[in-house]
Amino acid sequence: MKILVISDIHANLTALETVIADAGDFDATWCLGDLVGYGPDPNECIERVRELPDLLCIIGNHDAATLKQIDPDSFNPEARTAIYWTQKIISDKGLMFLRGLPEKIELDRVTLTHGSPRHPVWEYLLDTRTASQNFEFFYTPFCMVGHTHLPVIYYLEGEHLSINLHVPIPNQSITLPNRAIINPGSVGQPRDHDPRAAYGIYDTDTDTWDYRRVEYDIPFVQEHMRRLNLPDRHIYRLSAGW
Repeated sequence: MKILVISDIHANLTALETVIADAGDFDATWCLGDLVGYGPDPNECIERVRELPDLLCIIGNHDAATLKQIDPDSFNPEARTAIYWTQKIISDKGLMFLRGLPEKIELDRVTLTHGSPRHPVWEYLLDTRTASQNFEFFYTPFCMVGHTHLPVIYYLEGEHLSINLHVPIPNQSITLPNRAIINPGSVGQPRDHDPRAAYGIYDTDTDTWDYRRVEYDIPFVQEHMRRLNLPDRHIYRLSAGW
């Protein structure tokens, strides 16, 4: 069974549609949160994700802030501006969908969460020390997270169970280690200095991870954001991938 794994779409419909087209045939979809925030198409992205096959979706911090479950003052000024804008234009149908999203989903072999298994909505896994502390908070072989917008795999190795960090090479398939935390990167706002949309395909039969990057029409999205008077910082960073 092939699973499309996406995260941090951030209301970027153009990137999302490009990822879906690039993914080809897949059997199910796991969305790791932050469907909205930053970008110009929150309602359209929610509707498109809802249409994807056999969907499992969890809530991210920008989704929660849009629902007023997190104080927007917790965000930087530009992100806060985008949250207030999203709150004004999001549809009732979109709000209802976001309200129904759980913070964590535990399957037979994979745990799904946005930030971390320890603090599902907000914690950033940016280094091996923080990642090592989180392995005791999930009991499946794998945990898939988003939030950092950085594609990475943290995995246990050796009899002393040391934590290692692996940055996957785009468009290559690897066999996952026995126990790992996997981040597919961001569909709508990558931050690893590669502006291409990021996602993964997980094969449940072989425990393989196919990490992918795909170019999309960034100038089109930037112009759309300018017309809506969204923050300049969020516009510029799309083309630089930071």
